[in-house]
Amino acid sequence: MPYQVGSSAQRIRIGLTGLAIAFLLVLLGSVVSRSSRDNVNNAAVQATENEPSEPLAEMGVAPGASESANNSTNNSSNK
Repeated sequence: MPYQVGSSAQRIRIGLTGLAIAFLLVLLGSVVSRSSRDNVNNAAVQATENEPSEPLAEMGVAPGASESANNSTNNSSNK
């Protein structure tokens, strides 16, 4: 096969173009997967922040509250 001028430069250019495309595809996939994972985490965090953990305990009317908790609320209201 005879040597053709510019064939090695063309091969290098095609190889580098292929590497650049592969890099961009991996980068795009990483961005998409990270954004979907962040949306799931943000939704879970917002759901837990918006829900009161124990609404009856926050109001102080939870059944089965310990005596020390009841005494501390009674003592603070008596003062």
